[in-house]
Amino acid sequence: MSRPTADAPDDPTPRIPASASTGLPPRAPARRRATHTTGFWFVAVAFTVLMAFGTAPTPLWPLYEARDHFGATTVTVAYASMVVGAAAAFLGLGHLSDRLGRRRIIVPALLVGIVASVVLILWRDLPGLIAGRVLNGVGLGLMASTATTYLHDLHDEARPDRRGSVLPGIVATAANLGGLASGPLVAGAVAEWLPSPLVTAQAIFTLAMAVCLALVLCTPETVDRELPGAVAPTRFVLRPGARRAFGAAGALGAFAFAILGLISSLGASVLHGTLHTDSHLMVGLAAFLMFGSAAAAQLVLGRLPLPRVLTVGAVVFPVGLVLCAVALYHPALWLYLVAVSLSGAGSGLLFKGGVERAGSLAEPASRAGVLAVFFVVAYLGMGLPSVLFSIALRHFAVQTAMIGFAAVLSCGAVVSVAVALRDRAPAPGELSARSARSS
Repeated sequence: MSRPTADAPDDPTPRIPASASTGLPPRAPARRRATHTTGFWFVAVAFTVLMAFGTAPTPLWPLYEARDHFGATTVTVAYASMVVGAAAAFLGLGHLSDRLGRRRIIVPALLVGIVASVVLILWRDLPGLIAGRVLNGVGLGLMASTATTYLHDLHDEARPDRRGSVLPGIVATAANLGGLASGPLVAGAVAEWLPSPLVTAQAIFTLAMAVCLALVLCTPETVDRELPGAVAPTRFVLRPGARRAFGAAGALGAFAFAILGLISSLGASVLHGTLHTDSHLMVGLAAFLMFGSAAAAQLVLGRLPLPRVLTVGAVVFPVGLVLCAVALYHPALWLYLVAVSLSGAGSGLLFKGGVERAGSLAEPASRAGVLAVFFVVAYLGMGLPSVLFSIALRHFAVQTAMIGFAAVLSCGAVVSVAVALRDRAPAPGELSARSARSS
């Protein structure tokens, strides 16, 4: 039998506030929440904005160099400091959303991003730049480790009849790589046409993140902290025989992200010094095409079987790298833009293959922990090779360094694809079947 509501006409019993019987102050009315469908898009926008903030400095690095009087190696160190912050967030904090809740991690991610932007505005020298980038990385790691799961949760709550839909994955990919692509384009336009670009760009992203914070605060939570806690999952457990295959998957992520990190950190120096292009907007466009191509390749070819995705990536990725070297030997801006687009598309496919491979190698209860380690390896690949490339520029011409860089990444990616496709760890059912046959 259904219980009559408080304002139903057939319920003459007066309602006594809980505070009157307990002596406690009346409880504040609950904050009005958006629907799960609206919250889904709020989180997608917040995901996009924070990822864009991470790559926004790409066209601004020459301005930071001029302001703080440092060179290419320091640029890559400042860029890599974001990677350090992201890796720390992935390993130490990203798993907390399973216990504390999705929104309770996304909100701090945006707050840390806002603090990072304020630090970059107010602390105007190299230590402030590095501190801001580390904080930027922490916020990015918290967001990236939680937002994809949050989007799936919100979609399942809004459309329980469509569980397993590909929409959350597509939106997460578009928000992640689309944000990384749009950040340099926005900052490049600011540097090209607006005054005080180092301050103006940060102010724009501060305002955007503040708006996103307000939107996320209105989004429903999808994790109930009051439910009895289950046994804490083991952080990193692979299926038996999967270590080498996981190493290959991690290498795919690192090699794929290496070219993204190089163009994000040193792309402006290459365009200004070798291709003789002083346009900040053009620097942003190159990074936009690279990250945008990675997203487009995943969205267009992502439904292909994993072996085919990796095979296409292993072909397109080296072709793009070779064209990058050619574009520097025979300076041509159009060829450079084509090259970074192709290498970006290849890296997007390799990265997608690496993520799927790593997830398939994890024990079910440890999938989040295994993916966290995979992302740490990938992000280290985004930072360390760029630092090594900048050191190589002290001893070699940029064209020679690019040839060596392209050769190492191409060979590494092809070998990693071969190992990932050959070393397929047995599924749990296969393990039991093999044990039965051997006995």
